[in-house]
Amino acid sequence: MTRQLRRDDYTVGWVCALSVELAAAQETLDEEHDTPPSDAHAHDTNIYTCGRIGEHNVVIACLPEVHTGTNSAAAVAVQMKMSFPSTRFGLMVGIGGGVPSEEADIRLGDVVISKPHNVHGGVVQYDSGKATPSGFERTGLLNTPPIVLLNAVANLRAKHMRGRGRLAEYLSKLDSLPDFTREAAGPDALFNAAYEHKKGAATCKECDLSYLANREPRRHELVVHYGTIASGNQVMRSAVERDRVSAELGGVLCFEVEAAGLMNSFPCLVIRGICDYADSHKNKQWQPYAAATAAACAKEVLSVIPPAEVAKTHTVEEATGGRDV
Repeated sequence: MTRQLRRDDYTVGWVCALSVELAAAQETLDEEHDTPPSDAHAHDTNIYTCGRIGEHNVVIACLPEVHTGTNSAAAVAVQMKMSFPSTRFGLMVGIGGGVPSEEADIRLGDVVISKPHNVHGGVVQYDSGKATPSGFERTGLLNTPPIVLLNAVANLRAKHMRGRGRLAEYLSKLDSLPDFTREAAGPDALFNAAYEHKKGAATCKECDLSYLANREPRRHELVVHYGTIASGNQVMRSAVERDRVSAELGGVLCFEVEAAGLMNSFPCLVIRGICDYADSHKNKQWQPYAAATAAACAKEVLSVIPPAEVAKTHTVEEATGGRDV
């Protein structure tokens, strides 16, 4: 029999964009609860999954089918913070397109966690700005994650350096879902940036393997990276454009299409599993496993946060002053 708690008992808000991400999130719960009834007068179109991860009560919401993007993410988060007023912070968890470089050996299935770097607060909206005589000028700054989450990231990094991380343990919980395993994902193929995917082909079976990037074997199959995430309303599908935008922003680790809608209205940490390389070769084969690695990493982040620290943190509503956008 499942439990039903009060809405005020939930302190962590988890937002995802796709059903494959929602399934991974639900599978990481240690306990699933009945969703508490809503205020009859509240206008909330979200459907929530409630549960517990470790010592934290978590509420999960997914964007409507086919309604991805920054605006849709913002709408879901705003309704969540109104319906669950004790929420202290959010996690935006799901898949993204990686940006491999000499500085960051990013592979499919790796995880990227947003972290303030240089002038960016962890997430930058790369398609927001204005045209000027000297070119496109990006405008608007996005907030950094709350201090309780930044402390958790520092703690998590230290655990991984000492070989005491629990990511593999949490990821193994999804082994019961065959589609979400590493074995189901297939080969990890990175093509040179200038080589375009064969038009109309569903997979890379017809692509010329002589254009594969030469990469050294890596000691660890799964690596967590920390740095800037580029967010926008259009999916990045060009490796040349990917590398150009990344260089302009001082080096980003991945591209995605929701997080910029949350940062200023729903203080959160963004966690992305890498399912493609943000290029023309992208397909959906790696999405389930990447969603699983991101969800397992989010669970590990929560595992290092003491409930007492969450209790001392301002609610989302208090931290944003009621801002909805």
